[in-house]
Amino acid sequence: MNPVLALMAFAIGVVVPLQAAVNNQLKLLLNGSTVLAAMISFAVGTLSLILLAVFTGQKFSGLSQLARGEWWMFLGGLLGAFFVFGTTLLAPRLGVATMLSLIIAGQVCTSLLFDRFGWLSMPLRDINLPRLAGAALVVAGVLLVNFGDKWFGR
Repeated sequence: MNPVLALMAFAIGVVVPLQAAVNNQLKLLLNGSTVLAAMISFAVGTLSLILLAVFTGQKFSGLSQLARGEWWMFLGGLLGAFFVFGTTLLAPRLGVATMLSLIIAGQVCTSLLFDRFGWLSMPLRDINLPRLAGAALVVAGVLLVNFGDKWFGR
């Protein structure tokens, strides 16, 4: 595993709770509108990506290929909006640790299926005992984060 890429993945994980907290503060500023907060978040993100594309010399002519895309290839933005909207809505209601533990468990379990079946042309990887044990530990972590104080006291 490339340590730089692993560090980047870890940093993305660090940013997710920060994003939820920042978007929650934006929601409060916008009279409690989760939808408007998510919209502003996406607008800032879109502007950031446009600037990054310009500064890194991306060829905007490649966008002409969009007409050849399948309808489902455009769902990434919708899924991203669901994520941002959902985390902005859920973080203050569930707490950041509870919300993210459930999100991570969902990600790990679904990722194993993507690896196993190669959905959407993802590379195939076997589901073996160590990987299943890792997923089980994540689920156990979710249970401990959410119910550990009830089971073991404070």
